[in-house]
Order: sequence, then C-alpha cells, then structure tokens
Amino acid sequence: MKKIILIFVLVFAALFFGQKLRAIWNENEKIEEHNRFVEETQKCLSARQWKCAEKNIRILLQESPEDQNLKLHLAGILFEEERYEECKAYISTLNFEHPDLDYLKEKSALLLREMQELGIQNSGHFRLEFEGNPSREDVMEALTVLEVAYDSLGGLFHFYPEDKLSVVLYKSSDYQGVGPRPDWVGAAFDGKLRIPVGMMRVRSVYRPVLFHELTHAFVQAMTPNKIPLWMNEGIAQVIDGSRTGNPRPNGNSPTIQELTEPFVKENNRSKVELLYWHSEKMVQLLLQNAKSSEPFLDFRNCIQDLNLGVEKSLQKHFGITEQELLQQIR
Repeated sequence: MKKIILIFVLVFAALFFGQKLRAIWNENEKIEEHNRFVEETQKCLSARQWKCAEKNIRILLQESPEDQNLKLHLAGILFEEERYEECKAYISTLNFEHPDLDYLKEKSALLLREMQELGIQNSGHFRLEFEGNPSREDVMEALTVLEVAYDSLGGLFHFYPEDKLSVVLYKSSDYQGVGPRPDWVGAAFDGKLRIPVGMMRVRSVYRPVLFHELTHAFVQAMTPNKIPLWMNEGIAQVIDGSRTGNPRPNGNSPTIQELTEPFVKENNRSKVELLYWHSEKMVQLLLQNAKSSEPFLDFRNCIQDLNLGVEKSLQKHFGITEQELLQQIR
C-alpha cells in the first residue's frame, strides 16, 4: 500500500513539475522570440530599411502601447519616409514631450515648405525636386542618367535599395544641404542627392557626378556600418571614372586618420586632391585583391562586415590592411 501511495505521489509530482517546466519553457520561448523580433527591428533601423522597421515597430506597439521609445522611433520613421504631414499629425497625438519630437515637427514643416517651393518629378526609383524652372530636358536627362546608373550599380553590387531615392537640383545655397561646406564642394549626398542645376549644361560633367553621388546613396543603403571615407569616396570615384588615370597631385601622402575623417573638413584644395587621389588608388588596389571573380560584390560584403572592425573585414574579404594599401600606393 505504501508503495502504491509513493508511486502516486511521484507521478503527481512529475505531472505537476512537468506542467511547471513546460510553462517556463513556453515563457522562455516567447521571450526569445520577442528578443529576436527586437533584434530584427534594430537591424532594419540601422540599415535604414524603413518599411521593415515601421511594420515591426507597429507590432511592438501593440504589445507595449505606452512605450515612448517606440513612439519616438515611429515618428522618426515617418519622417525618414518623407511622410511629413503624417509625421506632424502623429506627433500631435502623443501625450509626452521630447526634444527629438520638436525637431522632427519643425524639420517636417521646413521640408514641406521646401517641397512646395520646389518642383517635383518622379521616376521608377527616384523622386526629383528642382528649384526654379529648369528645362524639362535637364530634369528628364537627370532622371534618365540616374535610372541607368541605378541599374548599373545594382548589377555590380547585387543590391538594389528598397526605398525610393531623393534628388534635388538646386540653384541657391538654400537647398545645398545642412551645415557649412567648403567652396570646393558642388554636388553632395546627405540622405538626398544634391546637384547644382548648372552642372546639367555639360554631359561630360554631370554624368560622372550623378554616378558618383548615387554610389554614396547605394553605400548608405547597403550597410548601417560607419565606413571610412577613403572607402566611400574611393568606390564612388572608381564608379564615376572621372579621375581615373590622373597623375598623383603634389604634396605629402595623407595618413590613415586623414583618409578616414570627412573630407569636407579640409579647406585646402591641394590637400583635398591628395585625399581623393589616394582614396581611389586604395580602392582600385583593394578590388584587385578580391578573392572572387566579382570584386564589387566582395566590396559590398566587406562594408557589410565592418561591424567586425575595418582591419578584420578587409583581411576577411581582401587579405590586406589599410596600412598595407596605403604603403603600396606610396
């Protein structure tokens, strides 16, 4: 009889603790699934993949409707997607204050005004804003060249940006982008491709410029990692081809640190020429060291692995370091 009771107790205990363990496992699985979802959302945000990020954050808000951090992210995503009216309206529904919300609301109003002042023309992958009344030929030519460049870059890198790219053809400095720029800067990429409309008069000038700035847009879309300037400017020059074959400018070779920091900090034109020349040569040499038959694909993989560190990623994909690249060019 005692044995029967003991067996009964053991079976009951096993069932009881088994249910407890299953409940714990199920809860742990839910937590792990949630953490994986949050990690995926963070990757979408880092890669500026706004559609993916918006979908995920709206799902997370259903779980935590009062999470202010998620609401801040959603407002930021609406802004990044250029849904400025929607961004302002969403911010007005929030019951808390934050400096970032003030910035997004003010910046949205400013950009809405800019959009009203500028003309707008759309193509398959671009949204082009233009100041004043440039000729229709200039506008359509810019879009045509950009679409050709888009297909070319997509084929080289085996990558196509998910979101539509914005281009501004500008006359006045009001639309050349945020922040002070040296007088040697004409076209620029700051999230939008900003092109002086005067460049559109000469095909041999504007065609490489459009390819160059679009390369920067592709690089930003391909990776959330911070990329050294020599890699970013070097690949854009290799793509546009306008400086290829130029003789080495006079002056001392720059350091790795100088080649890593933003070139717009430099006002000396001779030094700027050296920075660009070395950047192109370093990327050309990098592509020659590619381990596969598709060096531009290797370059894409390399910048996507920069979270490992610049040296580790270069060694992994090209078997060379920054310093070795610079030394060989010197």
